[in-house]
Amino acid sequence: MATETDTHAADVAANVAHAADAAAADGGSSLVFHPMDQFIVKPLFGYGEVGMFTITNVTLWLFLAIVAIFGLMVLGTSRRAVVPSRSQSIAELAYGFVHKMVEDVTGKDGLKYFPYIMTLFMFIVFANFLGLLPMSFTTTSHFAVTVVLALAVFLTVTVLGFVKNGAGFLSLFWVASAPLALRPILAIIEIISYFVRPVSHSIRLAGNLMAGHAVIKVFAGFAAIVAVSPIAIVAIVAMYGLEILVAFIQAYVFTILTCVYLKDALHPHH
Repeated sequence: MATETDTHAADVAANVAHAADAAAADGGSSLVFHPMDQFIVKPLFGYGEVGMFTITNVTLWLFLAIVAIFGLMVLGTSRRAVVPSRSQSIAELAYGFVHKMVEDVTGKDGLKYFPYIMTLFMFIVFANFLGLLPMSFTTTSHFAVTVVLALAVFLTVTVLGFVKNGAGFLSLFWVASAPLALRPILAIIEIISYFVRPVSHSIRLAGNLMAGHAVIKVFAGFAAIVAVSPIAIVAIVAMYGLEILVAFIQAYVFTILTCVYLKDALHPHH
């Protein structure tokens, strides 16, 4: 009985608070905005709970990212010419950029894994930039997406390390150049840092994008106040420009860390 009463009281309090917020917003006496609402996963069709097979806003924007990549890398380069079109130039620039990154970090041995790394880079770049469009959804701001990407890299390089080097892959954790007394301690540190890789790899990408989009939303809320709207608008423009830079940098950081992990798998010796 007490539980039912408490539940009813909580519902009434929530309804009152919601009505007060709405009335305050309508009256202009306060500002009500929720910067984290933009990260809510919602069904694309209808309402209700999100299940395993529910088509959501995340599904839509993941699909759009794939379509955009296909449009640039396949359709945009279908008519290859000596004097390239804009789309062909962008595709060739991206190809050359990632190819040089893989070669510089992993060496010639890592180039056979270039298609995977190129796909990873292009997906993150397009997902990040599509998330900057008005009314869009930033899929890479969700840990459910970035953790899958990071785990895929972690498992791939770990399996590859054992396949290529056998038990010799364990030399990655044994710092032979250090004094013998310190090697066991350093081995423990190396093992911990190795298994923390997918955590830091995923949090860095999602955390930076989530924080930036939340700040933009906060400034957008303050833009409704006449007294501070000019400052808020300038702040929004500045933050938006910064987020464009962050969108590319985070894709680059995620990709180059993947190359570093791949290098460790191919050449594990310190």
